[in-house]
Amino acid sequence: MDCVEEVAALRREVGPLVPGDALQFDLILGQMVVSCPTDIASDGAIVAAAARAGLRATPVHTLASTSEAANPGTAGRLAAATASALALAAGIASHALAAGSLTAALGVAPSADRPTPVLAVFLYLLSALAGAWFVVPRALQSGARRRPDMNLLMTVAVTGAIAIGEFLEAATVSLLFAVALLLESWSVGRARRAVRALLDLTPPTARFLDPGTRAETIVAASEVRPGQVVVVRPGERLPLDGVVVAGSSLVDAAPVTGEAVPVPALPGAEVFAGTISTDGALEIRVTREAEQTLAARIVRRVTEAGRRRARSERWVDRFALVYTPTVFAAAILTAVVPPLAGADWADWLYRSLALLVIGCPCALVIATPVSVVAGLASAARHGVLVKGGDVLERPANLRAVAFDKTGTLTRGALRLAEVFPFADSDERRVLSLAAALERRTSHPIGRAVVEAAAQRGIEPPAAADIRALPGLGVTGATERGQAWLGSPRLLAARCGESPEVMAAIRRAAAGGRTVVVVGEGAAPCGLLALEDAPRPTAAEAVRSLRRLGISRIALVTGDNPETAAAVAAAVGINDVRASLLPEGKVEAVDALRSPDPLPGSAAERRWVAFVGDGINDALALAAADVGIALGECATDAAMETADVTIISGDLRRVPWLIRHSRRVVAVIRANVAAALAVKAAFVVLIAIGHASLWLAIAADMGVSLLVIANSLRLLRG
Repeated sequence: MDCVEEVAALRREVGPLVPGDALQFDLILGQMVVSCPTDIASDGAIVAAAARAGLRATPVHTLASTSEAANPGTAGRLAAATASALALAAGIASHALAAGSLTAALGVAPSADRPTPVLAVFLYLLSALAGAWFVVPRALQSGARRRPDMNLLMTVAVTGAIAIGEFLEAATVSLLFAVALLLESWSVGRARRAVRALLDLTPPTARFLDPGTRAETIVAASEVRPGQVVVVRPGERLPLDGVVVAGSSLVDAAPVTGEAVPVPALPGAEVFAGTISTDGALEIRVTREAEQTLAARIVRRVTEAGRRRARSERWVDRFALVYTPTVFAAAILTAVVPPLAGADWADWLYRSLALLVIGCPCALVIATPVSVVAGLASAARHGVLVKGGDVLERPANLRAVAFDKTGTLTRGALRLAEVFPFADSDERRVLSLAAALERRTSHPIGRAVVEAAAQRGIEPPAAADIRALPGLGVTGATERGQAWLGSPRLLAARCGESPEVMAAIRRAAAGGRTVVVVGEGAAPCGLLALEDAPRPTAAEAVRSLRRLGISRIALVTGDNPETAAAVAAAVGINDVRASLLPEGKVEAVDALRSPDPLPGSAAERRWVAFVGDGINDALALAAADVGIALGECATDAAMETADVTIISGDLRRVPWLIRHSRRVVAVIRANVAAALAVKAAFVVLIAIGHASLWLAIAADMGVSLLVIANSLRLLRG
């Protein structure tokens, strides 16, 4: 399955067998996904329906079986095009010998109206048949269903040329159309190979280290369980995600995150499957099974992306449904109306055939899919996972970007700076209570609290019935009663805002520190002040966004206003919206979306992106026009909700994504414009009698080549 014409044929045949929107098509992998029970549509019925559409279908049940499959369509089309070319060359040679010169055989020089030699006619017909070998069956099916497509256009054009004795031109049209189909298949194949390189990120086997004997055994990566240790030698890819327990090396993370500079992997460092240990051996304690690694999630996102069609692709499909019948009708009128008015019927029939050839929508229908596939593959190679072609086009329209703070604009590696105990408490009591509630959390604040308690030798008490309060904090039960920890908003909800406590919070927040309140029952016990530095790339990313014309950039956070203002000033953001619950972040996104209330400002809504990483960001990620999760520390909820995941923590990928999206959209528009401009020019040439079948097919194939080459430029990123 290499083009949208084949997708349309499958929709017509398989669609009636299954309910609703049960069909999805992945042009990248050549897959059709049928989502319905087998008692409604069996494998056999689906395969038979695909055969009626002119394709051969094979049931597959694993991604690996398709990632290793070759592209059988390209080999067959290459054989057909080669046979057609050889027969055409032989026909021209025999014709030239009989006519006395090559120019006479080609019709360039006068040949005294000699008939075409029988051998040359046979070879021309053989060339036309070979070139149309894959076209005619689908053309017949298209005609039988009264749904004209480009296969029917070409078949009618070739048949018409043969009928009026233009055997050489019929063979040439057939050959060049076969070459165009071959190039289309090759171009999709090239983008397909780029994606399959991503699917082969991780090795299928791992070097398992026996904990007792220290012997190394080669096992399937899928058999290794979390907690077990694997060995990676210099130059090998890591088979699974894990933590380094012994050894050191520089790890090349480019295949997964797109980062060009290798990073050091020392004991305690987290490493990911698909990355490469460049100069040292590592012993890695596995943290995720093979199906749950970061690389496996990348594969799932890339394959899911191939099934979501871009908005421009859907527009081209709708346009082609009207365009192709219109071309047929115009060709019929061209062949019939002028002769009825006294014009030469042979001349106008020839012109109508040229109109059929130039009217072929080949360049139009490949203008978008190849661009989208190349754009998705390029983004994935740069560590940016986009959910689909429809999402890939959206960042081009962005005019506002909102950032979360902790873990997004900042490193998320918080450090406990100071403890402020209240009356009847001390520092150890406040910190032990906080560590008890945060012992099992993955939130940056929780990790900082637990690490600080461990460094001070504090053993936190047991806590039960721990519950997260999104955007507020956490509660739990200890031996002394109900305990809680969270933002100043949680303090206000639990026991009000006394002037003394609020003054202490302001002192603790000095210098942009994050303040956490710890309490028991209805009384606060103390405050924790934590420090977090902005990411090194945050300020540069903000400057790049402004250069791209992003009119509004905001910091949207649940943290206190003092801390938020300090971070915003450090990275160059002047729009700060702090102390927000998850619902408040959604309201902030909606506010950024509304047009400026200034006189003369554009009344149209803005497209807004939200960049975040945590559970409490999921609502805002879903509400934004483009939700972007930082995959370096993003929660599963954030990654699943987001439209785009940036695997690394490099915020410069946000402006890169906008530039890439604008480039993809520009390529698609240029492709469509070029295809339509060439066709419009030839319609004029045909009308005034200055176009031939030769020129029409050369122009059609030329613009198809131009569209393909322009689209594949996107693979370079």
